[in-house]
Parts: sequence; C-alpha cells; structure tokens
Amino acid sequence: MHPIIIFSYKMDFSQNNLFGYIEDLQELTIIERPVRRSLKTPEEIERLTVDEELNDIERAVYLLSSGQDIQGTSVVASLPVLMRQNPAETLRRVLPKVRILNPLVSKAQLSQTLQSRLVSCKILGKLANKFEAHIIKREILPLVKSLCQDVEYEVRSCMCRQLELIAQGIGTELTKNVVLPELVELARDEGSSVRLAAFETLVNLLEMFDADDRSQTILPLVKSFCEKSFKADESILVSLSFHLGKLCNGLYGIFTPEQHLRFLEFYKKLCTLGLEQENGHNDNQVQLQTLEQEKKYISVRKNCAYNLPAMMVFVDPKNFNLDLYSTFFCLCHDPEVPVRHTMAIGFYEVAKLLNTDVYVIHKELVALLQDESLEVLDALIGYLPEILELLSTGGESGGAESKLLNFPELIPALTRAEQRAATSLKWRTHEKLLQKYACLPHVISSDQIYYRFLHRMLSIIMTNNVLPVQKAAARTLCVYLRYNRKQEQRHEVIQKLIGQLGQGKSYWNRLRFLDTCEFIIELFSKSFFCEYFFLPVLELTHDPVANVRMKLCYLLPKVKLTLKVPTDKHLLQQLELCVRKLLCEEKDKDVLSIVKKMVLELDRMETSLDAFQKRFYENDLLDQQKEREEHLLLEMEQLEKEKQQNEGRSTSMSDKIYEKKRRDSKASTTLAKNIPISVSGNASGASTSKEVKKSKLVRSQSFSSQALHSKYGNIDKCPSKSSSTGYTSVSTVGKTSVFTFADDSFRPHSSNPSGTASASTLPSSSRNASNSVDQKNNGSKESHSRKVSLKNRKSNS
Repeated sequence: MHPIIIFSYKMDFSQNNLFGYIEDLQELTIIERPVRRSLKTPEEIERLTVDEELNDIERAVYLLSSGQDIQGTSVVASLPVLMRQNPAETLRRVLPKVRILNPLVSKAQLSQTLQSRLVSCKILGKLANKFEAHIIKREILPLVKSLCQDVEYEVRSCMCRQLELIAQGIGTELTKNVVLPELVELARDEGSSVRLAAFETLVNLLEMFDADDRSQTILPLVKSFCEKSFKADESILVSLSFHLGKLCNGLYGIFTPEQHLRFLEFYKKLCTLGLEQENGHNDNQVQLQTLEQEKKYISVRKNCAYNLPAMMVFVDPKNFNLDLYSTFFCLCHDPEVPVRHTMAIGFYEVAKLLNTDVYVIHKELVALLQDESLEVLDALIGYLPEILELLSTGGESGGAESKLLNFPELIPALTRAEQRAATSLKWRTHEKLLQKYACLPHVISSDQIYYRFLHRMLSIIMTNNVLPVQKAAARTLCVYLRYNRKQEQRHEVIQKLIGQLGQGKSYWNRLRFLDTCEFIIELFSKSFFCEYFFLPVLELTHDPVANVRMKLCYLLPKVKLTLKVPTDKHLLQQLELCVRKLLCEEKDKDVLSIVKKMVLELDRMETSLDAFQKRFYENDLLDQQKEREEHLLLEMEQLEKEKQQNEGRSTSMSDKIYEKKRRDSKASTTLAKNIPISVSGNASGASTSKEVKKSKLVRSQSFSSQALHSKYGNIDKCPSKSSSTGYTSVSTVGKTSVFTFADDSFRPHSSNPSGTASASTLPSSSRNASNSVDQKNNGSKESHSRKVSLKNRKSNS
C-alpha cells in the first residue's frame, strides 16, 4: 500500500505543473484499490444488512438475536437512548435479549477509547437491577470496581455518579460491602469533580447506611469535606449548600450537641457568603475572576434559601426565633433577586412549620409583597391565600377571629402590590394576583374589602386593556359581592354593575357585563340572578353591536337554567320573546346563525320545577344551599345592627346572648343538621320553630368566619371540608354525595352550569307577587306545599 502524499508546497494550476498533479492523483487511485479489495464480501454485507422499515426496538431485538458482536455492542451502547424513548418496550423486549455481557465488558477495558468507557459506565447504571443477583455479583460489580479506578478522572467521576443506581439495584448488604468502600476512596480522589460526585452520591445514599456506617465512615468524610470546601473550588460550595439540608437531617441522630451547633453555624456562614466581600481591584483579570466568584456566591445563598425549611426542621421550629430568624431576615432582604425569589417560593413552607408562631415573619411577608422585582411577587402569590389564612388564624385550626387586624401594614402592602402589578407589562402576574385575592373574604372584614379592594376590581374591569385580567377582576369582584354583609353596599355594587357595565357607552364594558353575569350564575343562587340581572341581560338583545348580541346568545342556555316554573314563568316568557325577536329581526348573518343553534339547544332544555324532580334533585339542593347562605348574610347584618344599638347601653341580656352564640359557633356543624334541606319541609310546633331559629342565628355567626377553604391553588378547585366554624350539609343521591358547603360554592358543577353560592338579599315584593299569582293559577299540590313551607320558614325566622 502506497503512502498518502502530502502537498507541502503551494499549489500551482498552471499548465507547467498540471501534469505533475495528474500523476499524484494517479497515485491516490493506486492507494484506493487495496482498500476496495479489503471491503466485506457480498455474503458478509448481507448478514450485516438490516431492514430499513424496522423501528428502533425491532432493530435492537433483531441485532441481539442474530447480529454480529459489533452490532450487539452497538445495541447495548444505545440502551440509555432506548430507555428514554420507549422504556416499557425496552424492558419487555430488548433487555431479555441482553444475555451475554461480553460486549459490554470488552468495551469497558482500558484498551478502549475514553468515550467507549464513559458509555459503559452509563449502561452499567441502567442494567444493574435488570439481572439476577449472582450475575451482578460475578460480572457487573468487578467491572464497576475497574471503572471506579480508571486512569481518567472523567471515567471515575461518571462511574461514581452511577453508583447510586447500582446501589439501588444490588441492595443494602452489597452496597455496604462494595459500594461504600469505593465511595470512600473516590471522596479522597485528586480530581475535584470526582470528589464532588462522591459527596453527592453519599448524600443520596444516606438512607441505605446504618447508624454505625454514618457515624464511623460518612460523618468524618462530611466534616473533612466541609472544612476544605472554603479553600477549594467554589463549585464544591455550590453543591454542598444545595445538599446541606438533606445531609444535616440525614445525620441528625448521630450528631453531638457540639457537632449540631457547628453545622448550624456553617449553614449561617454560607447564607451570607460573598456579602462581606469587597471588590476594589483594577486588574481586568482579577475583576473577571471576582465576577465569576460572585455568581457562585449567589448560587450558594440561593441554595441556602432553598434549604431553609429543612434547616428549620434540623433546629426545631420552636427555636426558629433564636437560631434562624436573623438568617431568615438576611435572606429575605438579600441584594440578589434569585435569592429573594427562592425565599418567596418557600415562604409558605416556613409559615407552616412555625404554626402558632407565624406572626414573627409577617414583616418579611410585607417586605416581599413590596419587593422591587415582580418575579419575587409572582413567586410569593402562588401560596398567598394559605399564608394569609395562617396569619389570620395564628396557625390555629379552629375558626378564631381574624388576627390580621394586628398587622395593619399588611393590607396597604396588598393594595400596593396589585398597583405595581397593574402598571407593569407582566399581565399574567397581575391576573394571577387578582385570582388569589379572591381569598380575602376569608381573612379580612367585609368593610375592609369594600373600601380597599372591591371598587378597585370594578375599575380594573372598566379600564384595563387585557381580557384575562378583566375576567379575573370580574370573578374576584363577584366573590367579594358574594360575601359582602351589608345590604346597602350590595345594592350599590349591583347598580354600578348594571349601570356602568351593562348600560355602559363602550361595547367592551357591555361584553364584560356578560362575563360578570356568567360568574354570578356560577357563584350565586338562581333567585339572586333572576331578581337583579335577568332582565338587564335580556335588554342586550337590542344592543347595536353584533359582538355583544353574539356573546349574549352563547349565554342564553345558562340564563334559562336559572329559571324555575311556575315561579319564574313571566321571566321565561320574556326570554322566549327576546329569542323570537332575534330570529325575526337579526340582520347580522353570524349572529343569526348562532341564534338558530341556541334555539335548538334551548328547546331541548327543561327548566326545573318548584317541586322536586329526580333529574333536578342534586342541582336544587345546591341552589337551596345558596339561598340559605344568602339569608344567613341578612341575619348576620341584623344581628350586628342589634349589637351596635346595644353598645351604648350597659351590658344587657341580648349582649350576653350574642356573645354566647359567638362562643358556641363551633357547635354550628351539629346544629346545621337539624335544618331541613328541602323546601317542602313539614311545619313543626312552636318548640321546633324556636330550635330552628336558634340554629339559624348560630349558623349566621359561624358563617362570618367561613368563606373559602385553605386550598387556594385555584379558587375553582377548593374542596369542601368540615371545620369547627363552618357548617356542612351532606346529602346522598344514589351513589353521589353532594357536599353543600359554603366553600364548595366556588366549585363549578358540570351537571348544573348555573354554578354555585351567593350573597343575596330576600326576593323582592314583585317577585313574590308573581310567585303567588302563578301558584294560585297552578293549583298543584307541589306548589301549594312550597307555599306553605315558605310561610312556615318566614314565621320561623
């Protein structure tokens, strides 16, 4: 075979030198001939050829079954990729074919390339728990030891990180006898990346070692690692700070008091790492070095913020104020946004651990709410409802009165946070914050919400330009209205919704009015919607803007579901009249098309009757629950007025009764069960009516402290839950349990698009008048029973 000629002189393609190049090219053709002769024979090529139509799994099975050794080795090397792409099929079809580990063993030898040995390490980590114990002990573990002692530090580091998977596959005994000695040796390796890999693997395997191994082997290594970390590369500090919480709690049982204090002080030192450094050098290289160090220091403090809840467990939350509060304060006021962002994410975990001592961190909550970075605010509001509930109850599970009155700076901080989010370009943060603010009726008073938040929501609906933000504000406003306890304030808000939105000059406001009505249908009772919003909604059938009429058409099926016949027969007639006008007079072809579709849907719908029917049983129970809660709000308002009238006098019997009922509010759950669920409940004697009235009054007190459940990830997903102050009424329909709890009123029910709970007033006289006329004309037994029941209930109240 001729050697390849390398042209060291400058190429010249002139006519004089052209023939010389041709001769050189001929030499290259001579060189190629022997190579061609050395290619595989047609038979060998046929054996190495695989059908192109096979997928990756089928190709791997074929090569392992009938392929060459080199092809089998290729399949073994690709196992990690196959596991990521299709783990189920790889485990079921490919791995059973990997019976000869010889290709893997051969590729892990020192004579193979570095890349080949690295691939072998990763394959061993995946295969360690796929073979029988005797195969692992005889063939895999010797290979693991060999790779742990490889001459290249990249291989030792890679194999060290696979030891965690291998330990999980071989069990505790072999891990103690084989893996632990290798980790001890690797922890003293000359390569920093190897030592780091050994340390992280030791931390992740702490649970597999007994107390003797931890105290005699692991603890000395960890102590040495921590002592040398400040002198070594800062990347080791980054890893150490990330695993420190897990490490301290994993070794907690074997620490002496002195060692316990030493690790706590080490954590505190890491929390302020880099803050005391001063950069005054002029040399460019030193400045670049310092900037790189500063980034690592920020990562260390961020990891410390992440580990703060774990360190609270380490020192016991009872000792937080003495041992960790100063550190907590520093991390919440850290000059770097990533550190404060991490603190905001973990703030709820800290609050939960503090429990009754949660009040000690309320100033830090105010500081994070007013943080200059919206990223910090966005991270904090994720669990803001839960945090505010803990603060309002002082960590107590009972329904204590709100304690947020002790933190007067908190409400201004909440309002400023909303204003900052509104003026930013991050509308998703603003939308998220408005959604979370729906929790406020549970933690602050109705008057505070009315004067500080409710009108702000109405302003956002009318002035903001982002549709999701407007809808979030509309829903939160409906929640505020739902739990407002003063009839005068409720009427004022309702008039503004109808006048400024429903009858607003801008068609955009009228569209938002329809969105708001949809939320009202969801949150309030049918009677509340029919009394205040049914006719204003129908008036929009004459709206001059086609988009408004189109949106109204989509809402009509939900509107019809709020009607009950014969009570709302006149409203049903108004609805039918408006639909006929749309069919006859609508000129916009798109709106007309939607009207025709809605007419078909409306014809298929059945309105619920005043008397119970099986198909409406569950929805009627829910709606009755909403109506009862609406009446409770009125009762609360009346009780508060009576109490205010008696405040100027000496303590009277009514005051004592009022206070006694407040103290007895924890018994409301039991008393609530005595209240009949159905409207057609039979009348009872004088003693029974007194008991019902008494239970109503007690429930009205308990309802003031009940608004939303503590699970506020999404207000629509609040699960119902019995508490000592809320009242629960549970009924079972077939196999379905219906939980009619005030909190559950925030959950939309698929079987009833008309939705959930409400803060209504008593039905108006016109509505009662029409009701009586319809009942008189109807003459049915069901309507007569309802009429008698309503009279009894009014007399009882």
